[in-house]
Amino acid sequence: MRNRDDSHLSDVREIEVIAPNFKRRLSGVTSTIVQLIPKQIELGCRIVTLGPGLPADLPSLGWSRLPLLWGRPRRHRIRVWHARRNNEMLAGLLLKGVLRMPLKLLFTSAAQRRHSRYTRWLIRRMDAVIATSTRSGSFLRVTHTVIQHGVDLKLFHPPEIADDRMAATDLPGKYLVGCFGRVRRQKGTDLFVKAMIELLPQHPDWTAVVCGRVTTEHRGFADELQKAVAEAGLSDRIRFLGEVADIRPWYRRATLYVAPSRNEGFGLTPLEAMASQTAVVASDAGAYAEMIVPGETGTVVPAGDGAALTKAIATYLADPSATLRQGENAVRHVRLNFALEKEATAIGDIYETLLGPRTADYR
Repeated sequence: MRNRDDSHLSDVREIEVIAPNFKRRLSGVTSTIVQLIPKQIELGCRIVTLGPGLPADLPSLGWSRLPLLWGRPRRHRIRVWHARRNNEMLAGLLLKGVLRMPLKLLFTSAAQRRHSRYTRWLIRRMDAVIATSTRSGSFLRVTHTVIQHGVDLKLFHPPEIADDRMAATDLPGKYLVGCFGRVRRQKGTDLFVKAMIELLPQHPDWTAVVCGRVTTEHRGFADELQKAVAEAGLSDRIRFLGEVADIRPWYRRATLYVAPSRNEGFGLTPLEAMASQTAVVASDAGAYAEMIVPGETGTVVPAGDGAALTKAIATYLADPSATLRQGENAVRHVRLNFALEKEATAIGDIYETLLGPRTADYR
């Protein structure tokens, strides 16, 4: 593996893949792009982004340079346009079909539901399709390749220093159970809080934290949860930390992570937790059930089933030693099956197929 070097991508002729991001606000799709592209570049992919809402250090193609895509790249006769949203697929179709730019169109689908008629129309016009899980692939009516998301094992890893331990916090107890992500009903934050209100009085060695942004539209929802915690007399043991600057140490400090979403696209947080040596209780939303080995790295329960979630969590709180062992199993499982490099390599194989043979100068 070579060190990342994207300086040559300032020459449009060197660009072979464009990854558009047509959403300014942070989303799961945006997070995937941010994590994946540096690894793809590290592996030799000549890829750039296009659009707002991405870190400045990612190589990007400015809108003013878009007409340069009429010119062919140096090593191939075409480029790949890798879309992940409807508007990005539509833009690719316009560039290829109307403006006649030399492009092959690739779409990655994470949706866990039947696509709309419009989306199906767009997907049928793609040259290749990736599904991020077997479940998302089951909703597609076209030939596709399943490539599951991976996690960066350099960023998400087991505890290494004192700051990675529960003792580094000002929280009471010996063990931490966490729920991370935007605070809203879709994410099942209320199911987690209700479980903690019921269980923590029976398990004095455990403390719970909720980390995540509360948007204006969900402020009332979050306020009701904090009110319920206060009324239960558990404000010191169920903490709402808001959006923390760096979530990674909190994964490492936790002994158990809970992902109670009612619905998801893919959902990376269980992988991030397991890579950090933390056992996971998750709903079967998104691709969670495809990540977890029940009884070995965690437990999966039906989405939206608060009673099942509470029962599963109770098992882990009652036996911290077994929970820690499952965390150790989880690290090995993620390293074997969900390394980001594995995802980047598999996507790279799709790119190579779409790009086709190299021109004479590069054979």
